[in-house]
Amino acid sequence: MYWKEMLGAIAKPDKNAKTYELSTDFKYEGLQEYPRPQLQRKSYINLNGKWDYRIISGKGQVVSSGLIEVPFSPETVLSGTDRHILMPEEILEYTKHFTIDKVKKTKNLLLHFGAVDQVAFVSLNGINLGFHEGGYTSFTFDISDYVVEGENELKVKVRDYTDRIGYARGKQSLEPSGMWYTAQSGIWQTVWMEWVPKVYVTNLLALPDIEHNKLNLELKVSELKGQVTIQSSNQDLIKDYKVESIKGDKIHVVVNLNDYKLWSPEEPNLYFLNIEYGKDSFSTYFAMRSFGVAKDEEGIPRLTLNNKPYFMNGVLDQGYYPESLMTPPSDAAMIYDIETIKSMGFNMIRKHCKIEPMRWYFHCDRIGMIVWQDIVNGGTKYDMNMICNIPTVVRPFGNSRDKNRLFLRFTGRNTDKSKEVWFGECAETIKQLKNVPCIGQWCLFNEGWGQFDAKSCLEYAKKFDESRPFDAASGWFHEDCGDVFSEHVYFEDLKVKRTEKPYVISEFGGFSLKVGNHIKRDAVYGYKKYEHAKDMQDAYEEIMKKIKSLQAEGLSGAVYTQATDIEDELNGLMTYDRKVQKLY
Repeated sequence: MYWKEMLGAIAKPDKNAKTYELSTDFKYEGLQEYPRPQLQRKSYINLNGKWDYRIISGKGQVVSSGLIEVPFSPETVLSGTDRHILMPEEILEYTKHFTIDKVKKTKNLLLHFGAVDQVAFVSLNGINLGFHEGGYTSFTFDISDYVVEGENELKVKVRDYTDRIGYARGKQSLEPSGMWYTAQSGIWQTVWMEWVPKVYVTNLLALPDIEHNKLNLELKVSELKGQVTIQSSNQDLIKDYKVESIKGDKIHVVVNLNDYKLWSPEEPNLYFLNIEYGKDSFSTYFAMRSFGVAKDEEGIPRLTLNNKPYFMNGVLDQGYYPESLMTPPSDAAMIYDIETIKSMGFNMIRKHCKIEPMRWYFHCDRIGMIVWQDIVNGGTKYDMNMICNIPTVVRPFGNSRDKNRLFLRFTGRNTDKSKEVWFGECAETIKQLKNVPCIGQWCLFNEGWGQFDAKSCLEYAKKFDESRPFDAASGWFHEDCGDVFSEHVYFEDLKVKRTEKPYVISEFGGFSLKVGNHIKRDAVYGYKKYEHAKDMQDAYEEIMKKIKSLQAEGLSGAVYTQATDIEDELNGLMTYDRKVQKLY
């Protein structure tokens, strides 16, 4: 089903603004869709909806309480709260009562959290289940031994330190302005449960090998007590399959394929499988494709898709919404953004400073959109003059690794604790998203935010994924490592620097236009401001023409800033509310 049919979003000209206004009033629909498309079982209990909440001050006083609509943070409109901003010394406490008609003695009950920002302590019926650190990755508890028939009480206590300790925080700030946005906290992705057999698959990797026409499946299992059975919705797809090896709790299955079509933005071919392991049964999907780097016929280093040079024409997308901040208000909202970006001529999204719900990546897979994924930045406070404002205009140290390291003392990652946090969050991010077909590149550090020893960090990250290129340092503080040479160019002439690596302009543009009342505050942030839509349109067409001309000179990828306005930032191709496209 196409987004126009789903949303009834019909473009119509607004003669006054000389833009296109879209009827994109996304309605909250409970976010009931199954949140993990690549490991989907029939047993599914969604816990989104009304929960009780309290915010307790550092002195033990309740400063806010009532009902909250999960999975929306208390700082958001859709949460239904008084929008209290959680401070580092405060505790956010959730309570949810749910009923289990019958405890299934032959099965386990798993409790899943899509994401909770930043540290979550979870208990069930007064029993501590454990805790999770990191505000952007998913986590699970087996609650089989603690759930009871009838009413159960689930509690989640949250601390959000923002920039005080070093956890990933993306663009969140307790003092939002300019490129920094309203901080949010607590549960911001779907909470759900599922029944599984005692012996079940805990994780699945589906890694394509187009050179050998096979799919490598890695099943991580709770116990080695089952046979693997695989069926495809396409009967002619699978030639045969066999268990290649068993190591610890991981079963490696090789699936040899007959005729198949490669995945690309032009032809986003997906294949669906039903897999059984013992009594466990689930569905998944995969795509046959490969991302890499290689020299073209003229000896120019290029990014590749399916072993051929492929120019990645991208847009920066931070996935914020005025009514819900980082949480998409609906499945339709995710689809709309991706479809609209593709309709503008882009084949790639740089997912900036955020990890989306897994359904967002599924929609990129099926719609046909390559994703460059950031490892979400963190660390303590940054010296923005030293690591962002000055280098945007003047780059005194060029690309010298040793000299650039002089700046890294200002990046907010100077303690052993904060570095340890980065390694843990990086590993969780790559493990969670490695299976996603559309992800074509990882970005470890952006503009020095939380950056430290990029070479060692790159070596660490590649332990978890060697199938994709890595941008070790996007912006200016290059440390002579990574698979691409990646620069942000806002105030300089766009040109190609010939290096031994593919050259990408991972940020450019940033043209700002204030459109009517489609703004959050009376502030305008951007790299170049325009008063009239026609002037922005002309500037955009000129700069994109320049980008196209640079492809022949060796440019391998480019990322325009950005997809939508966000709070003070008015440099989007769409307004924050998605009701106006600024280009026509």
